[in-house]
Amino acid sequence: MEQVLITTLHISLLVHIGLMGLVAWRLWTGENAVDRLIASDLLSNLTLAVLVLMALIRGQTTYIDVALGLAALGYISVITFARYIAEKRAF
Repeated sequence: MEQVLITTLHISLLVHIGLMGLVAWRLWTGENAVDRLIASDLLSNLTLAVLVLMALIRGQTTYIDVALGLAALGYISVITFARYIAEKRAF
């Protein structure tokens, strides 16, 4: 039963890494700033998911600590960038 869990975690990790590649492409080729903002937020969330999956696979809590720090940084950066976009469009 444990082997099924490990295999599922590895497959999930590969899927998330593939999705990160697609989102990074969208971030690079975004049509406007709002598309890039959404892509950067999604890339941040996928990075957190990859770190949590790595913590589960390797059994180390260090990945969780890094994920929490990145979550806080990602939240602040998305709010800041969204405010910048909103103020830029207001003028």
